[in-house]
Amino acid sequence: MGIHKISPMPPEGPKHEQPFHYSTFSIVGFDPQDKAWGIAVASKFPAVGAVVPWAAADVGAVATQSYANTTYGPRGLEMMASGKSAQQALDALVSDDPERETRQAGTVDAKGNAATFTGKDCLPWAGGEIGKHFAAQGNILTGPETIEAMVSTFLDTKGDLPARLLAALLAGDRAGGDRRGKQSAALFVVKPKGGYAGFNDRWMDYRVDDHADPVPRLAELIELHRLYFEKSSDEEELAISGEVAERLQKTMQQLGYFDAVISGDYDQPTRKALREFIGSENFEDRTDFDAGRIDRPVYEYLMRKFGK
Repeated sequence: MGIHKISPMPPEGPKHEQPFHYSTFSIVGFDPQDKAWGIAVASKFPAVGAVVPWAAADVGAVATQSYANTTYGPRGLEMMASGKSAQQALDALVSDDPERETRQAGTVDAKGNAATFTGKDCLPWAGGEIGKHFAAQGNILTGPETIEAMVSTFLDTKGDLPARLLAALLAGDRAGGDRRGKQSAALFVVKPKGGYAGFNDRWMDYRVDDHADPVPRLAELIELHRLYFEKSSDEEELAISGEVAERLQKTMQQLGYFDAVISGDYDQPTRKALREFIGSENFEDRTDFDAGRIDRPVYEYLMRKFGK
């Protein structure tokens, strides 16, 4: 796979003080199939998603951390949009920064080329690895096992880019992560017209800003995203009839949407109540009211949620 390891920094810390230190582990990745770019990140610091991840569809992605210089995000994306590779953009960012040795960053460009940088004054353990379509890096970690777990999991995981990035972040978290503890996590992925209704490129953008165990909570949010915005195959759709219709009728009756006879039939009163119920729960895109069909994951979620 052609993984390139970046040697960790020496054990001594920075020689001067700065106000904020984003001790962080992150992975920046690219998926050529979906044409998607993204970052998954976690830290013992509040709201890491407000600082570290930057991405633009058809351009690339940047993670900036460790005394994070937030100009690395927009400037790095601007340089890659102008044709610079991930390495060229990162080199330019670092060379222009007098505090470069306190910085850590990872980049992936429009073609999936990756680069990572760890300044020698980052707090230990700090280092990173790059490979085909990814850059993983971290500082103030329990040890290199966090990066190693992220890399192996990203390479071995099947699925789309959000799934692979999240799996890598979970693996890094379980392997040790930030040696000071846990507080926040984020996942940011873009692809052309990947956002809500195709109006923008923001495919997934979720943050856990302050939580005792933020990475598993982030995974729960991604699961909710898939539930609300993805679509089941025809094989996963359920006909609203028989037991399915009866359970929906009982649930809707309990919640005050349905006041007719519980029959197990998809009749007019059931259809009317279902439109109101599903609209209230925001699952219109996963229910075919005319055909009388509902996506199985949504049906199962509703039954769990309302205890029927």
